[in-house]
Amino acid sequence: MRSLLALLIVTLALAALCCCEKDPKDHSESPSAASIKIKKEVANAFVKRQKRSSLYERYTESYKTPMEQMRERCENYAPCDYLSNQIGFSMAYYHFFGRY
Repeated sequence: MRSLLALLIVTLALAALCCCEKDPKDHSESPSAASIKIKKEVANAFVKRQKRSSLYERYTESYKTPMEQMRERCENYAPCDYLSNQIGFSMAYYHFFGRY
């Protein structure tokens, strides 16, 4: 029974290989890089440049808020960073650095 099943599986595998084999000289299905062209309008539809930011946006990006500065100070000090994961940022900052 097992030998009959194995023979059947091998026969089906060979039949699948014979049916699915492609002609190596047939290049009609694989387009070359030169044949692929996209119109400029279509290409610009999904590739957009970032718009210029205003003066206010550039100012706020260059300076950090006091809370962000405190968070970075706590993150750079390993015991404070560890404790902030346990009890929260504000309590850990107060424990190591005192009042805001």
